[in-house]
Amino acid sequence: MPLGIIINSAAIFLGGILGALFGQHVSEKFKLELTMIFGACSMAMGVYAIAPMVYMPAVIFAVVLGTAFGLLIHLGDKIDKGAILMQKPISKFMNNDKLALDQDDFIQSLVTIIVLFCASGTGIYGSLDSGMSGDHSVLIAKSILDFFTAAIFASQLGFVVSLIVVPQFIIFFALFSLAKFIFPLTTPEMILDFKACGGVLMIATGFRIIKVKMFPTADMIPAMILILPFSWMWANWILPLL
Repeated sequence: MPLGIIINSAAIFLGGILGALFGQHVSEKFKLELTMIFGACSMAMGVYAIAPMVYMPAVIFAVVLGTAFGLLIHLGDKIDKGAILMQKPISKFMNNDKLALDQDDFIQSLVTIIVLFCASGTGIYGSLDSGMSGDHSVLIAKSILDFFTAAIFASQLGFVVSLIVVPQFIIFFALFSLAKFIFPLTTPEMILDFKACGGVLMIATGFRIIKVKMFPTADMIPAMILILPFSWMWANWILPLL
């Protein structure tokens, strides 16, 4: 049973609903400063994930080539369009005129949390780990941060934040289901490099949250696919030549 995924989705959904309903009663100073903390927490989780990295060249190669591929196919633009489509059905029932963000800021913020909730290294690894070992602790820990993150962002973006649970649940459940096929093909070193690659995305996402630098985090997602074969190839093809 994907207990960790259910808890994570429930935390995002509930946080999004509560933030949209009551977020207007929270001061902008409180939201801004707490959002900065979320960015710092995302970067801290990224650093923690990167620390045990085994094959740095493989991770860097995967991030660079994965991001280049994402940029070439305009993956970020496609996710932007998807974010707009997610907002349209909500806007028919919920008036967002009271939201303080303009359209560009709205889309940038929405894409940031879509990537944070759906494509973080912690979430992807947690789903795989949950499916393979039945250990839900990673996803449960992620749920605590996601609840408050969803509430704060929903106070700025509205009820659309709660809809992110739909793609999030689909992605995580698919990984949970595929875990029994993926894990036997991996090595401990590949898993550590996989987490490190996700950590790079989480650091980039943290910078987006605090609006220091708008890294193309959506375009970086293909790196999560490339890192496993790249880590294996580095260990078995490149290192024996060095």
